[in-house]
Formats: sequence, C-alpha cells, structure tokens
Amino acid sequence: MTSQIKLGDIAIDVVRKDIKNIHLSVHPPAGRVRISAPRRMTLDNIRVFAISKLGWIKKQQHKLQEQVRETPRECIDRESHYLWGRRYLLKIVEKEAVPFVALKHNTMVLRLRPDTSDAQKQIILAEWYREQLKIAVPDLIAKWEPLMGVRVEKFFVQRMKTKWGSCNHRARNIRLNTELAKKPPECLEYVVVHEMAHLLEPSHNSRFVALMDRFMPSWRNHREELNRSPLGHEEWEM
Repeated sequence: MTSQIKLGDIAIDVVRKDIKNIHLSVHPPAGRVRISAPRRMTLDNIRVFAISKLGWIKKQQHKLQEQVRETPRECIDRESHYLWGRRYLLKIVEKEAVPFVALKHNTMVLRLRPDTSDAQKQIILAEWYREQLKIAVPDLIAKWEPLMGVRVEKFFVQRMKTKWGSCNHRARNIRLNTELAKKPPECLEYVVVHEMAHLLEPSHNSRFVALMDRFMPSWRNHREELNRSPLGHEEWEM
C-alpha cells in the first residue's frame, strides 16, 4: 500500500510492507524521498518520524543536486560511453552487415546498417551492455554463494527505471540493472552482494547492515563510489 505525505515542499512516498522497522531513503537524481514502514504504523507516526529526519533529508537532497549527471546519449561519433567505469569514444561504422559493438583501445566501435534509426542504435547498444552484465554476473554469484551460505536460483538483467537491483527472497531470484555495466566493477559486486544479502534478510534493518558489514566490510565505500559516479538521466536507487 502506497501513500504520500508532505512536509512543506518535500513530498514523501510512504510504502507499507511486512517489515519490523521503518526505513528512510533519498534517491537520485532529484532527491525523491521514500519511507518504507511496517503496516501497523499509523500515518501520523510516520509523519512524526519524517519531521525528526527533515534536516538529514535536506542534506541528502542537496548532495544529490550537486552530483554530476550524464546527458542523454545520442549515439553519435566521438560521444562518450562507459564500460566498467572506463570512458570510450563512440565510432559509428555504417556497413551492410550484422550490427555489432567492439572495443578498440579507447574507442567503442558501433557497426550499423546505413538505414539504422536512432532508436535502433539505442536498442543495439543497450543489448550489448546487457550481454556484458550477463557475462560478468555468474562468476560473482559463484564467488559469493559459498561465502554467504546462500543460493541464487536465477538472476535477471534488465533495464530498471528506479533501482540498481532487486531481490525476490521467496523465489531466491535477483535482478540487476543493465546500467551497472557502465559503472566500476566493484560497484557491480557491491550490488550483487547487497541483493544476495536480502536472501538472508529481506529488509534494510540492523540485521541486514550487520550482514553487509560481515561479508563486505568496505560496502559503504563501494556504495559511495556508485553514488559518486555520473548519474543517468533517469532515477536510480540503492
């Protein structure tokens, strides 16, 4: 069940879940505020909690407003694109052949048929990023499963508008945002561990934090690195 409260000009989305503790988060790029609260908690009590955190909310929103953002990609020559945190300059090659993407030194070559539309260019490049992630993720899961004592039944890679990742702890599945292929490898590993930790603890409570501290003591640094990297022109959360 979702509702909304307002504190002055700050709108806060409230989502009630089967959790024990209340959780507050502020998401890039615009500083959208979200509270996940136990179903039994009244809206008045949630409002009181939000008021007590108003200073922190404003501080986080200010930080996000100052963060670097990517401009929408147009898929044109010498445009900057990223893979695993490294910058490449795009080179468009038109040829009557099957489209493909290849890396050559600091160049990302995108071979396309001459009549390829801008929308099709975006689709081809997005699918290539998706494949890079699908190649990288299995090794990370295999590394962390014995360390964490969990098993991931399936993982999915897809474009997600509002999250870096998600977990269905009942089905033991995790989902990862294709945009992670553009970020440094340690950011992807952090998100994978984050979602796998939800197989042990579904919420973001103190137990979840303790699990992250145990398995990946440097997770806060990786989260900060992910938050420091250029944001897409859409919203993401973690």
